[in-house]
Amino acid sequence: MIEAGAVFSPLVGAIIAGFFGRALGDRGAQLVTIGFMTLATLCGVTLFFDVAFGGNARTIVLGTWIDSGSFEASWALRFDTLSAVMVGMVTFIATLIHIYSVGYMSHDRTVPRFMAYLSLFTFAMLMLVTADNLIQLFFGWEGVGLASYLLIGYWYERESANRAAMKAFIVNRVGDVGFALGIAGVFVLTDSVGFDAIFAALGAQGTTTVSLFGGEVRAVELCAVLLFIGAMGKSAQLGLHTWLPDAMEGPTPVSALIHAATMVTAGVFLVARMSPLFELAPVALSVVTIVGASTALFAATIGCVQNDIKRVIAYSTCSQLGYMFFAAGVSAYPAAIFHLFTHAFFKALLFLGAGSVIHAMSDEQDIRRMGGIWKKIPATYTLMWIGNLALAGVPFFSGFYSKDMVLEAAWGAHSAVGNYAFVCGLVAAFLTAFYSWRLLILTFHGAPRADHHVMEHVHESPLVMILPLVLLAIGAVFAGAVFYEPFVGHHWKDFWQASIVIAPGNDALENAHHAPLWVKLLPVVMGASGIATAYVFYMLAPGIPGRLAAQFQGVHRFLLNKWYFDELYDAVFVRPSLIIGRALWKGGDGAVIDGFGPDGIAAAAKATAGKVVKLQTGMVYHYAFAMMIGIVVLVTLFATGRL
Repeated sequence: MIEAGAVFSPLVGAIIAGFFGRALGDRGAQLVTIGFMTLATLCGVTLFFDVAFGGNARTIVLGTWIDSGSFEASWALRFDTLSAVMVGMVTFIATLIHIYSVGYMSHDRTVPRFMAYLSLFTFAMLMLVTADNLIQLFFGWEGVGLASYLLIGYWYERESANRAAMKAFIVNRVGDVGFALGIAGVFVLTDSVGFDAIFAALGAQGTTTVSLFGGEVRAVELCAVLLFIGAMGKSAQLGLHTWLPDAMEGPTPVSALIHAATMVTAGVFLVARMSPLFELAPVALSVVTIVGASTALFAATIGCVQNDIKRVIAYSTCSQLGYMFFAAGVSAYPAAIFHLFTHAFFKALLFLGAGSVIHAMSDEQDIRRMGGIWKKIPATYTLMWIGNLALAGVPFFSGFYSKDMVLEAAWGAHSAVGNYAFVCGLVAAFLTAFYSWRLLILTFHGAPRADHHVMEHVHESPLVMILPLVLLAIGAVFAGAVFYEPFVGHHWKDFWQASIVIAPGNDALENAHHAPLWVKLLPVVMGASGIATAYVFYMLAPGIPGRLAAQFQGVHRFLLNKWYFDELYDAVFVRPSLIIGRALWKGGDGAVIDGFGPDGIAAAAKATAGKVVKLQTGMVYHYAFAMMIGIVVLVTLFATGRL
């Protein structure tokens, strides 16, 4: 069955490599996982064209999972246009990352474990996007969280990797509390967790209210906001984003998989999947728009001053996810998914390209210690150019089509939050182009800043690493132009069919097609200005950034320290939690519970035994004396009539 092949092939590969990796060896584990991922890709791409372009949507029910009263959840594979797009993209990108890992992880000691984790991660994401109900989606959601913990902390010998893995896991659990409450709320509201039943019942529940903090709130608004909180955690939106840069502690293929095709895109997918609910919740949509636009701008400002090559790209991901969310917030869900789709190609290209640079530079990641290497690794240099051109939205690369459509849709919303998103998006477009070329220039151009020994060993990556980059570069160049018309063109409704619902009156996407010329040109102008500014700062007058940083030390330090979110959370949440936890541990558990409970009883018994044992002297006359005292006591009691 082609549907099962697309979803379960990575799981089979993960099980074989994970449990039999020692017998298979490194090469065997790689061949098994890549083989099953290739099968998944063939099935996934076939389904993409069959379902999305052929109109053959279907749901394959595998069996009943939970059946208790009116609560029923099935294991099913839902293939409509939305899920088919995600399956095709995820399997293709993940397979290229698996192939790239053969070269990048060639010197690692536990290759089978790494390949098994990659395949498990892919399976969890596929289960998420093909879910037919919220419970199965939550299963995939948590599976992605588990796999991300395993992959971010893959090099567990490093304390920083362990901390990053725990941070990602815990921060995502914060968002998942909202997600779980949202699922419960939807069930209470519609008496179902299945998507079709939920969407059918929503129309009659649009005016239902619930009491919250002493006021009345529409139930659909509350459910939508709770689900979005879950999406914020998984997609690293402002407030729940702090795990994202630390996730760079994992190997570079992990960064590419998390930031391009899986995990962080799950939140955007959730909002698009639940579009019938969000369309009934305009306040929730405004929240989505504001948070997304703020994230796009916030992350772009931080990306401009980071010095770790992977962290620059990580904040770029955070910013681009903000674009996707504010597109969804103005009801332009097709534009959000279109940008998600094109972004997967050029962001995977950039991450894997960065891995190729790190590989060439003997594991160096600080762009201040690079430079002057473009002639030594020309293939990587060219491919990184393509990724940056797409990210900056330069015509006619894929990012140009999707990012411009997102901005035009924000303008087309003709609302206050839409205008806010449009302005934030424009500023972020300038900053995106700036930090992209800052990274490119500092990494490849100028005088070499690495030591002589490192420069002597700079070399191009092997073909097994370059070939996936070439295929991703093709997507980064052509994906936007090829898929623009079906995804967001005038006939987008024919393509998306019932998988995305937009309420009458929410015409942002339609208005985007009639945007004036200045709206269409302004993002390109902002991108070109960002590129030009970076060229001046880092090629023509490289002393300017240092002087600006010295003149505006406070601002520079503020951005370099990521707006001090980590320090704020440490002061507000982490330290008080540690203080309370230690007090409960030492005072409550140790002193009270254990002191008067098991430990107290054991200590009293030990003390009593210690005193009693002193009577056992081993001297016969002591025992004879004790016997005489006993006899005297017995005779006395008998004589007095007490015995």
